[in-house]
Amino acid sequence: MWSSPFITQPSSVSQIMLRVLLALIPGIALYVWYFGPAILVSIVLASATALATEAAMLKLRQRPLKPFLTDNSALLTAWLLALSIPPLAPWWLVVVGTAFAIAVSKHLYGGLGNNPFNPAMIGYAVLIISFPAHMTHWLTPHALAGTELTFGEQLDYIFNSVLPKGLSLDAVTMATPLDTLKTQLHLGLSVDNIRDMPIYGRLAGKGSEMVSIGFAIGGIYLLLTRIISWHLPVAFLATLFATAGIFHLLDPAHYVTPLFHWFSGAAMLGAFFILTDPVTSPTTTKGKLYFAFGAGLLTYLIRAFGGFPDGIAFATLLMNICVPLIDAWTQPKVFGKKGGGK
Repeated sequence: MWSSPFITQPSSVSQIMLRVLLALIPGIALYVWYFGPAILVSIVLASATALATEAAMLKLRQRPLKPFLTDNSALLTAWLLALSIPPLAPWWLVVVGTAFAIAVSKHLYGGLGNNPFNPAMIGYAVLIISFPAHMTHWLTPHALAGTELTFGEQLDYIFNSVLPKGLSLDAVTMATPLDTLKTQLHLGLSVDNIRDMPIYGRLAGKGSEMVSIGFAIGGIYLLLTRIISWHLPVAFLATLFATAGIFHLLDPAHYVTPLFHWFSGAAMLGAFFILTDPVTSPTTTKGKLYFAFGAGLLTYLIRAFGGFPDGIAFATLLMNICVPLIDAWTQPKVFGKKGGGK
């Protein structure tokens, strides 16, 4: 018996998560092209840790393994966390952050569908607060690197903390463009002087701006395939653009352009892959817009005035706290019932 052409089968959780993972590939490919293959090691480590921790927690909770291990949600958490930390991070840092994200921020709240906070961002927050020194050594892009590590040398550092003789970590790593901007502004330099530094390209940091474009391409794929709706990414990016634009117009010597904020740090990754987590974001259309507006505003305020160079993780977690209230305020009225849907 044939079904009508307008009736479609809903996608399973594993299919949706798989498509999101596929959408990350353009950004990852550009990451490897501009910074080397070390990020792939972090992704593999995080993936193995996520699946092992997921299996252990399911066993402790006496839940079946196969349905949850194959839904790809643990892998997505692993990939997002791996992409949020330096690719030369020691192996144990990746393992600790991923295990905490899965065991504590996901399973201690009841597993997939019950966690109020984005697990990957919880893992990132734990690492940046607990091990700040290890979270500042980002690989220098090939275009700027005077000395480059081979893949074998990168592996040796990740697993053994050993660099080639006579080579220091500072020779192959650097601060992020956002961190450099904040540091140099505190030293009294103007935006124009800072943007003349060799680490910056046309939009933002050399290499990192292209990685952001890769994640934007993946995000557009998610929009076209209707895996995510436009409300969260568009409202977030519009808020970040508008807020940065206002400050830039008021004082261009101390505040960079909106496009710099779009293509720096984790803005594109956050817009299309982190904020759009269906479990930890609002369910209503209005709620999504309010949520994204708050996240965009907080991201800019943390970047411009906070103690961290990027604000995506903490903006996401702060807005996660507000989701129950946002959903309660934005529920549509029940037809025929005075005073709304209570």
